[in-house]
Amino acid sequence: MKAISLHVGGIVQGVGFRPHVYRLARELALRGHVLNDASGVHIDLYGEPTQLARFIEQLRHCPPPLARIDFIHESPLPMPPWPPQDFEIRSSQADDKATVLVSADKSSCDACLAEIRDPEDRHFDYPFTNCTHCGPRYSLIRCLPYDRVNTSMAAFAMCPECEAEYRDPMDRRYHAQPVSCPQCGPHLSLLSVSGEVLCDDSSRAMDLTADMLASGNILAIKGLGGFHLVCDARNADAVALLRQRKHRPAKPLAVMVPDLDCAKQLAIGSQEEWQLLCSREKPIVLLNKQPQQSLVCEAVAPGIDRLGLFLPYTPLHQLLLARCGFPLVATSANHSGDPIITDSEQVLARLGKVVNAVLDHNRPIVNGCDDSVVQWAGGQMQVIRLARGYAPLCLESQLDSQRETDGDWLAVGPQQKNTLALNLGSHLFLSPHIGDLFSVEAEAYFERTLATFQRLYSIAPAGIACDRHPDYSSSRWAHARAQAGQGLLPVQHHHAHVLATMAANDISSPVLGFCFDGSGLGDEGEIWGGEVLLCRPSGYRRLAHVRSFAVTGGDKVATEPWRVLLGLLADELIDDSIHALKLPALERLGELQRANLLRLTRSSRLKCSSMGRLFDAAAALLGFEGPILFEGQAGLFLEALAAKSQPKNGSSNCLRLAITPDDKGFVLDGHGLILAMIDALCAGTDASAEQLKADLARQFILALSRAVLELADHYPDLPVVLSGGVFQNRTLADACVAGLQQRGRTLLPWGQVPVNDGGIALGQLWAALHGNKGESLT
Repeated sequence: MKAISLHVGGIVQGVGFRPHVYRLARELALRGHVLNDASGVHIDLYGEPTQLARFIEQLRHCPPPLARIDFIHESPLPMPPWPPQDFEIRSSQADDKATVLVSADKSSCDACLAEIRDPEDRHFDYPFTNCTHCGPRYSLIRCLPYDRVNTSMAAFAMCPECEAEYRDPMDRRYHAQPVSCPQCGPHLSLLSVSGEVLCDDSSRAMDLTADMLASGNILAIKGLGGFHLVCDARNADAVALLRQRKHRPAKPLAVMVPDLDCAKQLAIGSQEEWQLLCSREKPIVLLNKQPQQSLVCEAVAPGIDRLGLFLPYTPLHQLLLARCGFPLVATSANHSGDPIITDSEQVLARLGKVVNAVLDHNRPIVNGCDDSVVQWAGGQMQVIRLARGYAPLCLESQLDSQRETDGDWLAVGPQQKNTLALNLGSHLFLSPHIGDLFSVEAEAYFERTLATFQRLYSIAPAGIACDRHPDYSSSRWAHARAQAGQGLLPVQHHHAHVLATMAANDISSPVLGFCFDGSGLGDEGEIWGGEVLLCRPSGYRRLAHVRSFAVTGGDKVATEPWRVLLGLLADELIDDSIHALKLPALERLGELQRANLLRLTRSSRLKCSSMGRLFDAAAALLGFEGPILFEGQAGLFLEALAAKSQPKNGSSNCLRLAITPDDKGFVLDGHGLILAMIDALCAGTDASAEQLKADLARQFILALSRAVLELADHYPDLPVVLSGGVFQNRTLADACVAGLQQRGRTLLPWGQVPVNDGGIALGQLWAALHGNKGESLT
């Protein structure tokens, strides 16, 4: 006989880990016990050495489906005079310093879905069915350890049948904290917009909801991490009314489809994209529209060639879609730009004029969590919004034993697509999507998300990392806290972009970082956004950038793309020459307005090197009439236009983004690229105008990819990082990744970290943990 103790860390609570250990130990005739505490799972084992070795091997390689083992630490135990005679599961132990990882919410498993469809099962038609292999985790937990008393299910006393399953280690519902059934669990209520209960029977409420949706009504429906605004995706009038009431005139709306067959009627996808759609996380997946599809109205995603589709991920959604039999628009319940709403009182107070009724339930949502959005780009999954299914994201780093700073850090992210990041020793956490911090509601949601992590992990950070821009809401928050005695580290925006991917790959050595986005504060007060950086966690050096151009109008630059086009031309041509071009995007301004803007642009001291703005200028030139109504709209227009290109066999791309050296590195000549596009348009004929625009859109994107490859060739020994929201353009990402692979270059994958601003907080944290001083490298 031999005695050992195992400490297991990772995602090991709330995922059926203890019953898995129990069954494995009994199968191998081992004795001892297993328990949860705030640092993970502890197992004491007594048995034959060969069986103990088999136990560790099987545990490491065959954990429960939702578990993730980061480490198994083994230590010897003294052999007592009377060893245990059996193996048992002991009660959890609390601790002041929690380091166990909280599991993200997961979609319904096949076993639970089979039960809600079986009239003979007591879970038939029950919208809150779950087990240890599926269901809510993060959205209902209040504190650790993950036990029912610490969740929003604490108020629901289990009936005898549920408790029997909960107490049986051989049952798949053993210690499934949200376990319930129609006799003892949460239930649905259908409410009027005045708050009156129209129906409090779950099945009947779902019947009425389906009838209302089929009749063209808009409902708010409480899901896993918040409310959705829902209507019939086939009904153009209902979709138009939802857009009008939500103040969302053009941004695409996500569509929940009953099954994969329906998704394939609406969109074209690769095997990898269908696998993403059907994965346990059930994210919204951005897919190419099926040509000539008529099942979903054009108003769902007007003017672009993409659809965001997702499958039902809770029993409630499954049962509702089965009743409806048609796809549903399911968008976050909020006014555009505000965070997702999590309780019916807020829905009625803030969206009472948007919806016709509310399908509510009485299981409180402790932690709001939006739907994740992903796509397949560059041969890998690319996360656009990190939320349900993936977040909170925890990465295990090897840095803790060698890092240069003491204590843990909090990073508060940027202004847009805000997330929070923090570390507990070697664990790096990235919060679910918070959103754009432009409203009181968004800033309150930021505070609530931070409070969640304070409850879970009792964080007391030694310092706070933030964006260098002093006027971001998150930066102001960090500066205010730093005045109360905490350390403060401002991190340059684009440096943090690249560091986020480095952190995802646990890389501290230098990389060649391409950061193409809309805007971020650079050195000496300039607006950056088309940057090539030599990056270390401790600092960066600017190797190349888009040639700067003057901009005017402040924030209007991001919504009126013709301002960028005018700014580029103002650097190259005199007023008469610009007027002579008679470009439609500028002709709409009128001669006097155009002349005034040219004068203001030439006198402007604000310089911009943004690749995102260069995309906007190209879109304006090729027919996008603006204004931009949502972030990335001009880029999506350009990508949809490029998809219509019909390059002839053997034809070469005539556009080139010239790269010229200067005293500090290289300059990418966006001015010349735009002028070359104008020359091509002027030389074209009316008969081929639309096809020429499509060809130029494609050539524009591929010219950027060739510039990336050319610059990468100058630094052959450095791993490459592609970061920033512009790389969400799939045509660009695919071309860059393919070219780098052909050259045998090392490209760091994005993993589950957003390539856009949603990953910046993790990059800020990575800088702080390396003792970054916030300075550029010489």
